[in-house]
Amino acid sequence: METSPWDRRRRRLFEIVEVGNDIDWLSRGYDFMNTFFIIVNLAASIMYTFDNIRSSYGFWLLMLEKITVAAFCADYILRLITARYLYPEVSGPKALLKYTFSFTGIVDLLSFLPYYLPFFFPSGAIAFRMFRIVRIFRLFRINAYYDSLNVITEVISSKRQQLFSSVFIILVLMLASSLCMYSLEHNAQPEVFSNAFSGIWWSVSTLLTVGYGDIYPITSMGKLFGIFISFLGVGMVAIPTGIISAGFVDQYSHIKRISEHGQEEAVHFIKIQLKEHDSWVGQTIAQLGLPEKVIVAVIKRSQKILIPRGDTVLHVNDTIVLGAESFQDHEHINLKEVVLQKHNPWNGQRIRDLDISRKTVIILIKRKNKALIPNGNMVLREGDTIILYTQMHFANSNNLEIDIEV
Repeated sequence: METSPWDRRRRRLFEIVEVGNDIDWLSRGYDFMNTFFIIVNLAASIMYTFDNIRSSYGFWLLMLEKITVAAFCADYILRLITARYLYPEVSGPKALLKYTFSFTGIVDLLSFLPYYLPFFFPSGAIAFRMFRIVRIFRLFRINAYYDSLNVITEVISSKRQQLFSSVFIILVLMLASSLCMYSLEHNAQPEVFSNAFSGIWWSVSTLLTVGYGDIYPITSMGKLFGIFISFLGVGMVAIPTGIISAGFVDQYSHIKRISEHGQEEAVHFIKIQLKEHDSWVGQTIAQLGLPEKVIVAVIKRSQKILIPRGDTVLHVNDTIVLGAESFQDHEHINLKEVVLQKHNPWNGQRIRDLDISRKTVIILIKRKNKALIPNGNMVLREGDTIILYTQMHFANSNNLEIDIEV
């Protein structure tokens, strides 16, 4: 259990460094800054390759690269410090090693390390410069910051077996077409199709519909085979495209089903805010005595989102989200909604003094955008919207049908 100030600071640091939510503005600001540095670094690297831009703004481009690489280095150090919270299922040293040797950890390391290595090993400057291209893989971090981009990763991951199969089929066709074209064209063009693998370039450019035209068949059989392979190549390229397109449709359909039905069918949530005189203020969650299958799902306190535990003490102005498992029941409650007009006889009367049937129950009163829980001493006013359960007929009332579901 985290009790020391250092643990609390490190936990907060982890919340800032990792992908934030809309409520935690500091974390969202860090995400934006990280994304900005990635884009600026790549833009500076690309512009530095143009002679006219390099001659005029080379110093500033190098300065931007120096600043952004330093930011990448600082980001890597922060992620090392907070690795234990990224992998809470393992111990501290193991979590550190797990992050260091993960794909993102290696990319984060290589995004700044080749820049500084020439200072220590000048003889390997050229080789280290080649490793800087790994920096482009930091763009995958942008994918984590935005949910819409995450769909790409999820689609590729879910369809990876189909994609591997299609790539394998394309490789087999490349080898087969290369061997066939060698057999057909070797005698006519021994310098072009010199061996079984010399047709690989031709098969790649034909099957993938690139068609540079630097190597092509000249015999009649070779040309006929080339036409067949060209048509086959169009279909082969379409296979991965179709798989990814179908994956996007499935993923968005899945997201839509979850958003429309998932919460409604599984769990229902309500949100309440504690006021100063509420009885729950100052109590722990374990002391609330909630009914069975009713839980405190989330607590929002100031700008923080808290995961509740039994010993969590509730404070004034806490926003609490209560969740309850739904159950199937096809019965309904018929409620009536009545708006008190100017000459309604209920205006100015207390609820206990109303001349209504004992089988009529006032459930809720809406007054100036506020929902009031009724009690016997509450005085009704003009403009109040009264929601009640009754079998009586009320003129100008609206019927409300409520499903009995918790």
